[in-house]
Amino acid sequence: MEKIESLEEFYKRKFDWIPDNIKNEIGHFNVFEHEPIEVGKTKPLPYKRRDFFKIMLVVGNIDMSYADKMITIKKQAMFFSNPQIPYKCENLERIEEGFFCIFNQHFFHRFGDLSQYSVFQPTGNHVFELSDEQLEQIKPIYQKMFAEIKSDYVHKYDMLRNLVFELIHFAIKMQPATSLDKQTNGVPQINASQRISTMFFELVERQFPIDENHFSIKLSSASDFANQLNVHVNHLNRAVKEITQKTTSQIIAERVLQEAKIMLKHSNWNVAEIAYSLGFTEVTHFNNFFKKHTTLSPSKFRNV
Repeated sequence: MEKIESLEEFYKRKFDWIPDNIKNEIGHFNVFEHEPIEVGKTKPLPYKRRDFFKIMLVVGNIDMSYADKMITIKKQAMFFSNPQIPYKCENLERIEEGFFCIFNQHFFHRFGDLSQYSVFQPTGNHVFELSDEQLEQIKPIYQKMFAEIKSDYVHKYDMLRNLVFELIHFAIKMQPATSLDKQTNGVPQINASQRISTMFFELVERQFPIDENHFSIKLSSASDFANQLNVHVNHLNRAVKEITQKTTSQIIAERVLQEAKIMLKHSNWNVAEIAYSLGFTEVTHFNNFFKKHTTLSPSKFRNV
């Protein structure tokens, strides 16, 4: 996989300068407006992970690739990216207008856990196509960000965090409500199964991305995760099934498959290296697993 892009590298690539406050003790935040781009004057945004979060509002017909998915934005959309998921944008010259804000995890230190929100989870939805009415509701949030970041107000970064949460919750509320969203007086209630499932998903995600600094996963079975969480495997299985309607093994397999697709398409590791890094002791086991879920062998998928 390509090296994860840092905030410093982003600023150098995008603007050829690095702001003085990039290592601010309160974390880093900034907001930008998309500038019109002439045809042929830009290259596609490279497919890689970034070590910061980004929330983008874009008007225009562009192609967005993230993880193992690709979506064409027909008119206008919001996009959420985080350090765990690689992405790229193409046809940037088609952007008519838009905004984006970037921030690092430290910006929200002690102000909330962003990983609890589905828009920043690998299995969640990251692209939200918008109606004209929704577009007009979101634009003022970015405009408030510009006003706040330019102000001298002593608590402006608290205001900016609130505006980020506005964008997050606007997107999440666009998704259909589920029976899992149990509330009392409007406050979500988290039961024991939800807590165990949340810890399980955090452990799953902690094993990724696979790269030179994190060469292989350590937990690959329901029993491995149960032992790590200090619960009986049957307890873990029941909790996960109650919350997700999927088995623990299904979720592990889906996440391993997603990472396998990413690595096959966007790394120069050979199939054997990818197999071992994902916990398979034999390449044939990995080949059989991949073909079972995709109908293609890893080599054929890589060359499609």
